[in-house]
Amino acid sequence: MLTLFVWLRLAADVFLWRNKKISAAFVLGATAVWILFELLEYHLLTLVCHILILVLAILFLWANASTFINKSPPRIPEVQLAEEPFLQIAAVLRFEINRALSVLREIASGKDLKKFLAVIAGLWFFSILGSCCNFLTLFYITFILLHTVPVLYEKYEDKVDALAEKGMIEFKKQYKVFDEKVLSKVPRGPLKTKKQV
Repeated sequence: MLTLFVWLRLAADVFLWRNKKISAAFVLGATAVWILFELLEYHLLTLVCHILILVLAILFLWANASTFINKSPPRIPEVQLAEEPFLQIAAVLRFEINRALSVLREIASGKDLKKFLAVIAGLWFFSILGSCCNFLTLFYITFILLHTVPVLYEKYEDKVDALAEKGMIEFKKQYKVFDEKVLSKVPRGPLKTKKQV
């Protein structure tokens, strides 16, 4: 059985184009799926049913025709999914969901205004993005970005880091001005002191 670390290593190899054929196959497959569902307006359930109809019809005809032409019938293997990978994925998802809920609880408690404003701005940005395109297109754009940005960063790491450092310095300057002109003028209630026992 492959552990989660091995799966993550394989995913990193695909994203960083270590094996160009596999990475290209993923990108071409995602592009074909996006074209099929988004541009041609085909539906997932219809596609799955059509594929199953085709496979079952071929296997059924092959099994019945094999008796007439004195050939062996197709050997259909018994397929069973292992339980361990699904449990590992479920455990990782549960941990990440609990962590996200903890962060949301911390933000909603009203202790950190900066984090609250950052989350509100992020959610607002995603709501605008969601109104511009549907989920499948957004998923496809994210998929393509995951397959291009890491490899481009790895190739041009020095230039990107220098630009990011300049951008961070400029962002800190602008935030300081915003803090002085806007955030410092927001009225805040008195902080409650904790009772010591």
